[in-house]
Amino acid sequence: MEEITLASVRDTPLSVDEVLAAVADPRAGGTAVFVGTVRDIDHGRDVARLAYTAHPTVEAQLRVVMEKVFADTSPPGRPVVKMAAVHRVGRLEIGDVAVVVAASARHRQEAFAACRRLIDDLKAQVPIWKQQDFQDGESEWVGSP
Repeated sequence: MEEITLASVRDTPLSVDEVLAAVADPRAGGTAVFVGTVRDIDHGRDVARLAYTAHPTVEAQLRVVMEKVFADTSPPGRPVVKMAAVHRVGRLEIGDVAVVVAASARHRQEAFAACRRLIDDLKAQVPIWKQQDFQDGESEWVGSP
Protein backbone atom coordinates (compact mmCIF):
# COMPACT_ATOMS: atom_id res chain seq x y z
CA MET A 1 0.00 0.00 0.00
CA GLU A 2 1.29 3.48 -0.89
CA GLU A 3 2.22 5.55 2.15
CA ILE A 4 2.96 8.79 0.26
CA THR A 5 -0.38 9.26 -1.46
CA LEU A 6 -0.02 12.81 -2.77
CA ALA A 7 3.11 14.88 -3.45
CA SER A 8 2.23 17.73 -5.77
CA VAL A 9 3.18 21.29 -6.66
CA ARG A 10 0.66 23.12 -8.81
CA ASP A 11 -0.43 26.52 -10.03
CA THR A 12 -4.12 26.03 -9.28
CA PRO A 13 -6.02 26.54 -6.00
CA LEU A 14 -5.45 23.83 -3.39
CA SER A 15 -8.11 21.69 -1.75
CA VAL A 16 -7.92 20.70 1.91
CA ASP A 17 -10.56 18.04 1.18
CA GLU A 18 -8.32 16.48 -1.50
CA VAL A 19 -5.44 16.19 0.96
CA LEU A 20 -7.68 14.77 3.72
CA ALA A 21 -9.08 12.19 1.29
CA ALA A 22 -5.53 11.23 0.28
CA VAL A 23 -4.62 10.24 3.87
CA ALA A 24 -7.92 8.62 4.83
CA ASP A 25 -7.47 5.01 5.89
CA PRO A 26 -9.42 2.65 8.18
CA ARG A 27 -6.16 1.80 10.02
CA ALA A 28 -5.73 5.42 11.11
CA GLY A 29 -6.97 6.56 14.49
CA GLY A 30 -5.77 10.13 14.01
CA THR A 31 -5.22 12.61 11.21
CA ALA A 32 -3.31 15.88 11.50
CA VAL A 33 -3.51 18.64 8.88
CA PHE A 34 -1.63 21.89 8.42
CA VAL A 35 -2.95 24.59 6.10
CA GLY A 36 -0.66 27.51 5.30
CA THR A 37 -2.27 30.70 3.99
CA VAL A 38 -0.94 34.00 2.67
CA ARG A 39 -0.94 36.52 5.50
CA ASP A 40 -1.20 40.29 5.21
CA ILE A 41 1.85 41.19 7.30
CA ASP A 42 5.41 39.86 7.56
CA HIS A 43 8.08 41.23 9.91
CA GLY A 44 5.90 44.27 10.60
CA ARG A 45 5.45 45.11 6.91
CA ASP A 46 2.12 45.07 5.07
CA VAL A 47 2.11 42.40 2.36
CA ALA A 48 0.18 43.07 -0.85
CA ARG A 49 0.62 39.65 -2.50
CA LEU A 50 3.25 37.03 -3.15
CA ALA A 51 4.41 34.57 -5.75
CA TYR A 52 6.00 31.16 -5.36
CA THR A 53 8.52 29.76 -7.82
CA ALA A 54 9.84 26.20 -7.79
CA HIS A 55 12.76 24.29 -9.25
CA PRO A 56 11.79 21.89 -12.10
CA THR A 57 12.64 18.88 -9.90
CA VAL A 58 10.45 20.09 -7.04
CA GLU A 59 7.98 17.18 -6.99
CA ALA A 60 10.74 14.55 -6.96
CA GLN A 61 12.50 16.41 -4.15
CA LEU A 62 9.23 16.78 -2.23
CA ARG A 63 8.75 13.01 -2.42
CA VAL A 64 12.29 12.38 -1.12
CA VAL A 65 11.65 14.67 1.86
CA MET A 66 8.31 12.97 2.52
CA GLU A 67 9.85 9.48 2.39
CA LYS A 68 12.48 10.53 4.96
CA VAL A 69 9.87 12.07 7.26
CA PHE A 70 7.72 8.96 6.91
CA ALA A 71 10.61 6.66 7.84
CA ASP A 72 11.73 8.84 10.76
CA THR A 73 8.29 9.34 12.33
CA SER A 74 6.86 5.85 12.03
CA PRO A 75 8.00 3.85 15.09
CA PRO A 76 7.48 0.08 15.16
CA GLY A 77 3.97 -0.84 16.22
CA ARG A 78 2.66 2.75 16.01
CA PRO A 79 3.14 3.63 12.37
CA VAL A 80 2.21 6.65 10.38
CA VAL A 81 -0.22 5.26 7.82
CA LYS A 82 -0.28 7.86 5.03
CA MET A 83 1.13 11.28 4.17
CA ALA A 84 0.15 13.90 1.60
CA ALA A 85 1.41 17.35 0.65
CA VAL A 86 0.52 19.95 -1.97
CA HIS A 87 2.11 23.36 -2.48
CA ARG A 88 0.97 26.13 -4.76
CA VAL A 89 3.17 28.11 -7.13
CA GLY A 90 2.43 31.28 -9.03
CA ARG A 91 0.82 34.49 -7.83
CA LEU A 92 -1.26 34.30 -4.65
CA GLU A 93 -3.37 36.90 -2.89
CA ILE A 94 -3.89 37.50 0.83
CA GLY A 95 -5.90 34.60 2.29
CA ASP A 96 -5.08 32.12 -0.49
CA VAL A 97 -4.03 28.62 0.57
CA ALA A 98 -0.33 28.16 -0.20
CA VAL A 99 0.35 24.70 1.25
CA VAL A 100 -1.56 21.77 2.74
CA VAL A 101 0.11 18.80 4.43
CA ALA A 102 -1.45 15.91 6.31
CA ALA A 103 -0.49 12.70 8.04
CA SER A 104 -2.66 9.89 9.30
CA ALA A 105 -1.45 7.39 11.87
CA ARG A 106 -2.70 4.70 14.18
CA HIS A 107 -2.43 7.18 17.08
CA ARG A 108 -2.71 10.97 17.28
CA GLN A 109 0.79 11.53 18.66
CA GLU A 110 2.41 10.10 15.54
CA ALA A 111 0.00 11.98 13.26
CA PHE A 112 0.84 15.30 14.95
CA ALA A 113 4.58 14.60 14.93
CA ALA A 114 4.64 13.56 11.28
CA CYS A 115 2.54 16.53 10.14
CA ARG A 116 4.74 19.02 12.02
CA ARG A 117 7.95 17.48 10.75
CA LEU A 118 6.57 17.35 7.21
CA ILE A 119 5.76 21.08 7.01
CA ASP A 120 9.03 22.02 8.71
CA ASP A 121 11.17 19.87 6.40
CA LEU A 122 9.20 20.91 3.31
CA LYS A 123 9.87 24.58 4.07
CA ALA A 124 13.55 23.95 4.84
CA GLN A 125 14.48 21.48 2.07
CA VAL A 126 12.11 21.61 -0.89
CA PRO A 127 13.22 24.10 -3.59
CA ILE A 128 10.29 26.53 -3.50
CA TRP A 129 11.02 30.26 -3.27
CA LYS A 130 8.73 33.11 -2.31
CA GLN A 131 8.69 36.66 -3.62
CA GLN A 132 6.74 38.99 -1.35
CA ASP A 133 5.36 42.26 -2.68
CA PHE A 134 4.75 44.83 0.05
CA GLN A 135 2.16 47.61 0.14
CA ASP A 136 4.98 50.21 0.03
CA GLY A 137 6.02 48.97 -3.44
CA GLU A 138 9.13 47.07 -2.34
CA SER A 139 9.55 43.31 -2.72
CA GLU A 140 11.85 40.63 -1.35
CA TRP A 141 12.76 37.03 -2.07
CA VAL A 142 12.53 34.50 0.76
CA GLY A 143 14.37 31.18 0.67
CA SER A 144 15.99 31.74 -2.72
CA PRO A 145 19.42 30.26 -3.43
